[in-house]
Amino acid sequence: MPQGTTMKLNDVLQWAGAVFIIVGHVFNSIGPETYPYNIATFAAGTIFFLTWSWRVGNTPQLLVNIIALGIGVMGLYRAWI
Repeated sequence: MPQGTTMKLNDVLQWAGAVFIIVGHVFNSIGPETYPYNIATFAAGTIFFLTWSWRVGNTPQLLVNIIALGIGVMGLYRAWI
């Protein structure tokens, strides 16, 4: 993949992650009626950031996202099962 394309994909992953995390916070501020969609939105943002951190080799951020995704999956499991 050419360098410019790689940088563009990394930027898209970061911005998508940021947007989903912000929307998750908006859902949290609305209140409990957004549950479990707030968790699903945070999970989507975390997946984008997880992918970005793996691609750029940012190990601390990768660890944070793995843990956050695990917690989110447990929350979604509890909500829907």
